[in-house]
Amino acid sequence: MSVKKTPETVVEAVQLSKRYAGNTVVNKLDLKIEAGCFCGILGPNGAGKTTTLRMFIGHCPIDDGHLAIFGLTMPEQASLVRESIGVVPQMDNLDPDFTVEENLHVYGRFFGIAADVLKTRIVELLDFASLQDKADSQISELSGGMRRRLSLARALINKPALLILDEPTTGLDPQARQAIWQKLRALKKQGMTLVLTTHYMEEAERLCDRVIVMDHGEIKADAPPKQLIRTEVESHVLEVHAADEALITQVKMDPAIARFEKSGDIHFFYGNKFNLALAVLEQSTHDDYLFRPANLEDVFIKLTGRDLRE
Repeated sequence: MSVKKTPETVVEAVQLSKRYAGNTVVNKLDLKIEAGCFCGILGPNGAGKTTTLRMFIGHCPIDDGHLAIFGLTMPEQASLVRESIGVVPQMDNLDPDFTVEENLHVYGRFFGIAADVLKTRIVELLDFASLQDKADSQISELSGGMRRRLSLARALINKPALLILDEPTTGLDPQARQAIWQKLRALKKQGMTLVLTTHYMEEAERLCDRVIVMDHGEIKADAPPKQLIRTEVESHVLEVHAADEALITQVKMDPAIARFEKSGDIHFFYGNKFNLALAVLEQSTHDDYLFRPANLEDVFIKLTGRDLRE
């Protein structure tokens, strides 16, 4: 599948803001996304991720600032922009009255694709989504993973230059998630620009070449995943589960510990080698602990906090 050529800058937001009932949801966002980038946007519930994506596709009015997609001003030129955008929504909205092939056909007709071109395109997309044998199946006959792959195929019907995915693998089992990842990597290799929101830190870390962390409508960090891990948090984490205070007091004596947090009955120690702390734990009878390299989830928690967001 070929990808449409696009301007060097696909998304450009300057002081972009959105308010609901007096509450600022997106606050003076400055952002550029270059062509060919796989950009992940992370944030807790209510951080402004989905509202930002809705402004990208012209489904949400802009209160302040400037937004251009492919150099076209939004929302004034939203109809032109949508011709070159594909969207995979958070929740499947496939038509249950149509077969797999009919879902693709009807969606393709919305873009005015000629019948002969659309017929070829549907064959390509069924092959891409590994749904060749399901063309005549009803939506109710598909597994969750198949439905997500069909939603992805449908979003590609118009050969978009920008693909927006709002939590595309939520609720999928590991095998189905890996299958979606494989398809997204293939699109990235073709030069497509992708913007992804997800609550799976591993997904962003493994797929994206750039990660933006948002909270309270603002960008808290913006860099490649490995750079964020290297610069925002300490190199290693020691998790100690359900330990008594006497043991924790001994562990805290390690001078390598840079900071410490507690969540429930889990103690988190951040630092480097932890020679003393590990020796204390190994000599004790307590074996419920984990020593690991820091990851993107540690960055996320540090920047947005551990408080539960509903």
